[in-house]
Amino acid sequence: MGRKKRWEVYDIVDGYGEVHLYSWRYFFDFIQQEMLDYKTYIWRGERCDNWMLESTLDRLIKKVNIAKSKRNDFRREHLEQFKFAARGRRGPNPSRLDNENDWWALGQHFGLATPLLDWTTSPFVAAYFAYIKVGESQSKMRTIYALHRPSIEEKAQELLNIEKSEIQSKKKEYETNGKLSGLLAGALLDGPVRPQMEFIRPFSDENQRLVNQGGLFTRAPDDMDIETWVKTNFKRDTGYILMKILLPNKDREICLRSLNRMNINHLTLFPDLYGSSVYCNLFAEIKKY
Repeated sequence: MGRKKRWEVYDIVDGYGEVHLYSWRYFFDFIQQEMLDYKTYIWRGERCDNWMLESTLDRLIKKVNIAKSKRNDFRREHLEQFKFAARGRRGPNPSRLDNENDWWALGQHFGLATPLLDWTTSPFVAAYFAYIKVGESQSKMRTIYALHRPSIEEKAQELLNIEKSEIQSKKKEYETNGKLSGLLAGALLDGPVRPQMEFIRPFSDENQRLVNQGGLFTRAPDDMDIETWVKTNFKRDTGYILMKILLPNKDREICLRSLNRMNINHLTLFPDLYGSSVYCNLFAEIKKY
């Protein structure tokens, strides 16, 4: 008798592919057999399989229906409001936050809608976040994403170099002809061009959770989810730039029990009273947790 099928692998199209695991029990086997040698992937868990890899700020902008022409101003004002609101609330000797992404990272930690997405270096921590929450709109499958960081960084640098070259070309044209479009004028006056995709690991001591979770952030282009960005920039690529792993929602309890035996739980991932509270609540919710 042949071995029972544990997962199904679908075709990779434009750097994106899906893997369907028939049980949570096969997740460790999949990681060990297929992913163990690839430490260059980062991971993210999602409760529902139909959720997009988009930031909370992009979702907020859609929710309140901000016009595209006003979205940049909305983002800037949103961050400035947080900076003012945070005054006097960061302790007696707060660390210096030198750039915009540091402020966004701080806000992300405390629930601010930001352009960042949380990732982790551990597939099992990602699995925990995929399964921990429950909700009325739950889909039949939970999702764990794997993103190949080196490929993304290389492509982002390539696109950045092209953009800088184009700006320099337009700048020379301006110097020659004395004409420059309003859009390009703004780009030249705003200073360095930001990469389309960034990986952010803040040094601030105000985010102990990030340390415990092996965490980091991505920042994608505004108004674009990561899956779309990958498919747009990795046309005809047959390698896994972004992998979507689907697991049955019905396996939630066995998943959380298994991860707890591995010491992956709210007590270790959230080193504060919130983590302690959720950890204790799970003992009441899940039998033999």
